[in-house]
Amino acid sequence: MYRTIADFTEDWRRETVSTMRVLRALNDSSLGQKVTPDGRSLGFLAWHITLSLAETGGRTGLHVAAPAEDAPMPKSAHEISAAYYSATESIANQVRERWTDASLDEEVEMFGEKWKRGFALASLLRHQTHHRGQMTVLMRQAGLRVPGVCGPAREEWAKLGMPAMP
Repeated sequence: MYRTIADFTEDWRRETVSTMRVLRALNDSSLGQKVTPDGRSLGFLAWHITLSLAETGGRTGLHVAAPAEDAPMPKSAHEISAAYYSATESIANQVRERWTDASLDEEVEMFGEKWKRGFALASLLRHQTHHRGQMTVLMRQAGLRVPGVCGPAREEWAKLGMPAMP
């Protein structure tokens, strides 16, 4: 749970930069990649992360500049990453401008429960991190280069002059 706006905004910046690296590595043909025929596609996960920003942000009282919760998934990977970027900037700006450290302790209705705003923000970050991990598996299956997120990806070790981790 976040207790200060400064702590949230620093984590938010770092994590959204990582998610943008993943989204920018997608291409239009990779959006349909699935593990199983009835599984979620790479594009679905990217769009789900994007749509969840407005949904969860809205439940906390923010007015997130993002597509509507029922907006259809674009056919373009670029459109998805642009919508994600816009929504993340909107959240960061609104939290900085409209909330105080004390307001992070205020409770809001969230999925039938009472959550503190600071907890809701932490959950939103964990949610995108969870799906970002799923996306990297699908990216490998689609033959895409996976960018490093929490340390170097397999392909990035050589640039550091080190052997790839097994």
